[in-house]
Amino acid sequence: MGVTGFTEVLTSTIPAPKLFKASVIDGYKLSPKLMPQAIASASIVEGDGGAGSIKLINFTPAMPFPFLKERIDIMDKEKMECKMTLIEGAHIGTKLEWGTIHIKVESTDDGGSVYKATCEFKSLGDTDYTAEEIQVARSRIIGMFKAVEAYVLANPDA
Repeated sequence: MGVTGFTEVLTSTIPAPKLFKASVIDGYKLSPKLMPQAIASASIVEGDGGAGSIKLINFTPAMPFPFLKERIDIMDKEKMECKMTLIEGAHIGTKLEWGTIHIKVESTDDGGSVYKATCEFKSLGDTDYTAEEIQVARSRIIGMFKAVEAYVLANPDA
């Protein structure tokens, strides 16, 4: 019924450019390898990965929906910033009118980084997201971040 959302701020010892590349630019390629229990496959189905491109993520039966498509609205590699909009799948059309995620990675003085993910979504009709559902979404963002971070730390040349 209304617009709701959250911001998750996570820190890492990984330099910002490396974290942005792994989590945003290469994230769709890495996600099935890093989270095979949830993500069956992911690909860019339209475009070159820049603004206007469409990504398709297919989930395993462990997830509450089979797939989602998201449009990349902003992909700024210099500013290490990306914004995507859900356009199909997930809860679009049943519980959700729209959803966005805005990711920004910034360098820290100690050579590490701050990863900031802001999610916003508008419920459809009289439906509202519960605090528990929002916490599940937060947990998924944190889980993916930790999986990418562990991968980069274990594969520093990747």
